[in-house]
Amino acid sequence: MKHRHVLTIIAFISSSLLGCSTDSRYAVTEFKEIPGLLEFHDMPGVSIAIIEDFKIDQLITFGVKDRNTLEPVTQDTLFQAASMSKSVTAVAAMKMAQNGMIDLDEDINNELVSWTVAENEQTKEEKVNLRRLLSHTAGTTVHGFSGYRQDEVIPSLHEILNGQAPANSPAVVVDTTPGSQFSYSGGGYVIAQQAMIDVTQQPFEDWVNEAVFEPLAMTSSSFNQILSEERTGRASAGHDTEGQNIPGNYNLYPEMSAAGLWTTPQDLAKLLIELQLSLLNQSNIVLAGDVVEEMITPIGGPIFNTDDLFYGLGFMITRQGDEMYFGHGGNQSGFHSQMGATRSGNGYVVMTNGDNGPAVIDEIVTLLERAATQNAR
Repeated sequence: MKHRHVLTIIAFISSSLLGCSTDSRYAVTEFKEIPGLLEFHDMPGVSIAIIEDFKIDQLITFGVKDRNTLEPVTQDTLFQAASMSKSVTAVAAMKMAQNGMIDLDEDINNELVSWTVAENEQTKEEKVNLRRLLSHTAGTTVHGFSGYRQDEVIPSLHEILNGQAPANSPAVVVDTTPGSQFSYSGGGYVIAQQAMIDVTQQPFEDWVNEAVFEPLAMTSSSFNQILSEERTGRASAGHDTEGQNIPGNYNLYPEMSAAGLWTTPQDLAKLLIELQLSLLNQSNIVLAGDVVEEMITPIGGPIFNTDDLFYGLGFMITRQGDEMYFGHGGNQSGFHSQMGATRSGNGYVVMTNGDNGPAVIDEIVTLLERAATQNAR
């Protein structure tokens, strides 16, 4: 996952091409530059949700979901969320902690049943626990995952954790004293995934559906890697830097907790809004306000060699003046995305279906910032 410092502009984002109401801060003309951005960066398509005043104010789509079929991106088009999966995983894990099903600070080996973290010199004094796994401070290895083509043999979660064939990533081990520093680890989230499976005694994807997706009517979201016929028809293809479909259109990610979410900007906006309202104790459908507060409280110092970007439990956090912003990015083969939200009820989700996505996302965010500044005059 590459860090792109775009969260600081969230305060400027507002307004719904659901219908673009007359009191919206944006008119349709504000987005006329986006098709040109897609063409310039050889990007097939983009889908955007904009949150204003704790509501989805605009859903905007441009381009095609598949360069081979030329089908257009619609509001129902599914995208792979990549590392934004971690935020959803963290919400589901915190639901378990809130319900007393798992202890954030207990040695994770006391929660695991079918697999255990190997003890070594690093774990003699400090232990791996769920809080540290969710905040990337558990000292675990494996930054990210490359996924598997649909015609490849897919490894089990244990094979991934142990780095055994057919897994294409090394074993997840502890190489730094738990709690001592931030070290981004998709591998740590896979340990959390296994712990959630062992505690709930049900598939990871089923628990997240029960705990998060169903209560929030996130009907387009799923961690299932084998898509139904209906979802296959809605799924975007991923594209490389030349704008060509990647082999098989998309990879599979059994490392669901870290990278396996299929969703839409609209669904992720529903989640962000719920968390915003929970902070005000105006809606606590999934989590209590104090639990959300815990998730967006920085753990440790700045991350990624910045001065003002921090990590909490499943979310990146930054400030602009007195305002706090929380969100996450997602980058994997063929798909790149970014989301962020403010305490004050604004936010955005941008999802793209090509490897030139980072540049497009940065320019779209800049466009929104400029448009909001002009409209405020």
